[in-house]
Amino acid sequence: MLFNSIEFAIFLPIVFLLYWFVTKKNIKSQNILLLLASYLFYGWWDWRFLSLIIFSSFLDYIIGLQLHKTEIKKKRKALLFMSLIVNLGFLGVFKYFNFFAQSFADAFTMFGIPFEASRLNIILPVGISFYTFQTLSYSIDVYRKKMEPTNDIISFFAFVSFFPQLVAGPIERASNLLPQFHKKRTFDYSAASDGMRQILWGLFKKIVIADNCAVYVNQIFENYTDYSGSTLFLGALLFAFQIYGDFSGYSDIAIGTARLFGFNLMKNFAFPYFSRDIAEFWRRWHISLSTWFRDYLYIPLGGSSGSSAKKIRNIFIIFLVSGFWHGANWTFIVWGFLNALYFLPLMLLGKNRKNTNTVAEGKLFISFKEIIQIAITFFLTNIAWVFFRAENVTKAFKYLKIVFSKSLLTLPDLSEISLVILALIGLLVVVEWVHREREHGLNFTNTQYPKFIRWSIYIGVIVVIAVFGGSQETFIYFQF
Repeated sequence: MLFNSIEFAIFLPIVFLLYWFVTKKNIKSQNILLLLASYLFYGWWDWRFLSLIIFSSFLDYIIGLQLHKTEIKKKRKALLFMSLIVNLGFLGVFKYFNFFAQSFADAFTMFGIPFEASRLNIILPVGISFYTFQTLSYSIDVYRKKMEPTNDIISFFAFVSFFPQLVAGPIERASNLLPQFHKKRTFDYSAASDGMRQILWGLFKKIVIADNCAVYVNQIFENYTDYSGSTLFLGALLFAFQIYGDFSGYSDIAIGTARLFGFNLMKNFAFPYFSRDIAEFWRRWHISLSTWFRDYLYIPLGGSSGSSAKKIRNIFIIFLVSGFWHGANWTFIVWGFLNALYFLPLMLLGKNRKNTNTVAEGKLFISFKEIIQIAITFFLTNIAWVFFRAENVTKAFKYLKIVFSKSLLTLPDLSEISLVILALIGLLVVVEWVHREREHGLNFTNTQYPKFIRWSIYIGVIVVIAVFGGSQETFIYFQF
């Protein structure tokens, strides 16, 4: 079920009314309702994949209890390995088997040895990378004794399958989200109102920005040999806003929806395109995944301590694994490799924690130095996005070769690109710049804006969504 669909527009109010008016006096009843609603939400695509998420939930629920019962190190490690092997095994089979099989066959072919790869004719379950990491965080944290396992199977299953963030995050830690299923929730009008505003802003980013950019991006990337370098550069810029509007829009809708039910999810995007260096960008982009890899992979490897060789090794591991997490294609690995190269000088020079505050904090205008820093970071990010979007590595390099040809100095072909969409992208940038120190673009909590102005903005956004709402595009990160 898509957030930007008629089905969800019917589904959400029904669940909301049942939750607050029928089950409001009983936490267990609320959790059961959320569990059933989440399974309906997930099973809307393909009910057969429900068995996968139910099995993963049951496995880690049992493993958590068993970890709590024993202090024997070998047994505890065996239980943790069981969780890792089974969960990552599912992920490997469904997401990576065909990639490894084809890569293996291609390696033989390079040496003149014909080899036919065996492929599995399987569909990638929606959101498997997200809920797999969510259940793994629970098992790992219980193993590390950072949290107590839960005996409440309904709460645990609801935590794993919580429909707002089930298929594209944020990737919630059990230590944050699971305890919220154990506590009594009371309706908070202020939180729910702000949740609705965040949903509205997420829909604007997805339906107006991302889906309209997608039309031009698809045309340019699929026919890149027909365009000039300047047009291809514009295509890369549009993809940058497409993927941001698509993914951060989903996160806004997820976080806002969760607030309607009395839950607080972690912030997943913090206006990343206003970053002054790549390290800051990765603290602001897909925060739930970046911090997951930091806590469960980077720090256990030694993090930024030790020799320079170990630091370099750890940086490349974390970014290459992050790239591979995104998809079974060499393009994502090259994308991760590029970001590692970008990040490396900052880390080696000890400047990776230099920009931890918000740019031009407390000010409306930005300095010239910060403009240059943001422009360079955005440019480097766009180069990497070409690999993320391209069909394969060869096409990505050919695309960039045309970008950096003499035709880059020509005027881009704007015949198929709506100037209105470019203006709406500009509006997005302005609104998020003004509210960059807030939770989202329409967060007017504790502001001096008159009620008339606020409601004019809400109505204006709704009208823009109605007028410029394009095709009902699937969220990009559903494929991950």
